[in-house]
Amino acid sequence: MGSPAASIADLEAVYRRDLSRFVRAATAIVGDEATATDAVQEAFASAVRSRKTYRGDVPLEGWIWRIVVNAALQLRRERPAADPEPDEWLVAEPNGHPIEDVAVRRWIAALPERQRLAVFLRYFADLDYRGIAAALEIEVGTVSATLAAAHSTLRRSIQEVER
Repeated sequence: MGSPAASIADLEAVYRRDLSRFVRAATAIVGDEATATDAVQEAFASAVRSRKTYRGDVPLEGWIWRIVVNAALQLRRERPAADPEPDEWLVAEPNGHPIEDVAVRRWIAALPERQRLAVFLRYFADLDYRGIAAALEIEVGTVSATLAAAHSTLRRSIQEVER
């Protein structure tokens, strides 16, 4: 029995359905939408080239998210720039309404990278824990612990402001 390689049609369906989610998350990683779009385009080109390596051990969407996150991180390394300014990413919630609290954006920007990526993938890409685990190449339990740590840090930041 052969490998459950991803078909071009399957990849295209995910691309068409979730392009804005991929660009939004990549923007959070690289800091600007143009570079994020480049990262997503490169990720999908890579996915098409390596589609026969897809083993089916994770959902196809999770496999693609891993490629997108890695492409965005690679572009960020290749194009060193200041960390993304919180006003440049997270411009809208998934429902399309702008996030008005700049302080929340800054708190999220200050999280360690894995926590920040997990927050973006959970709340802005709307991935479940299994999808986040696949995208970040970590265990589901680690996703839970990572998000718990991020929530704790953000909760402390909110409590400091409320005092």
